Amino acid sequence: MSKKSDQVTPTTASFRPSSYWEDNDPLAAILRNVKGANRRQIITDYWNAGRIEDLDPDLLSDETVPELRQFLERLHPSFMGGEYLPTLLPAEVEIARISLQSTTFDVISIRAHREPGSELIHYRIEDEYDTNFEFEPTTSAAPLTHDELVALIDGVDGGTGGGLALCYNEMNYECSSDAESLRNFTTVSSLFYPDLEDHYEAVFDRWVEEKQEPCDEGDGDEKEE
Repeated sequence: MSKKSDQVTPTTASFRPSSYWEDNDPLAAILRNVKGANRRQIITDYWNAGRIEDLDPDLLSDETVPELRQFLERLHPSFMGGEYLPTLLPAEVEIARISLQSTTFDVISIRAHREPGSELIHYRIEDEYDTNFEFEPTTSAAPLTHDELVALIDGVDGGTGGGLALCYNEMNYECSSDAESLRNFTTVSSLFYPDLEDHYEAVFDRWVEEKQEPCDEGDGDEKEE
């Protein structure tokens, strides 16, 4: 496995999007509020092939109608991923997401919105199960820096330590398990923070290395059903 450096450069650490509501990248403008993980990938593939006009407009929608969603799920369960997230609030955008290789390909969405007449940015975290996530900060005057977003993600109490990025790996891990098999269980990505995915790829590499070390019998977390 190729290893990514977990060293964060000062430029990356302090990187701050100029806005969550301005799109300089036309593909990002299309993708930013599309719920479904598989549909995002399909849209990206068609865009990169120069064939976006050939794609069914229903697949380009932020949300799918129930009939199309059920059809896609019959093709493969992975089409469930992200499609059951709560509807975005007015003037709300997704700034990052955590995608899981679970049975139903669950997605956790980190979102930002502004109240009418206010420049203050409000944040919330949503999944497909109405989970109550506690995190800080819940508001900011400007978009978060790279490091501030990492701190927000890592500060979420997932019940097993490691914050929101590692908690799902931990829940599925036992000392007798092969950590390598969980290496790609969680993916963290963002259309606004270009180095966020690489940052967490390094985190997951380090997690696997740490789990290779011997541990005392009985110290493992219970495996998720």
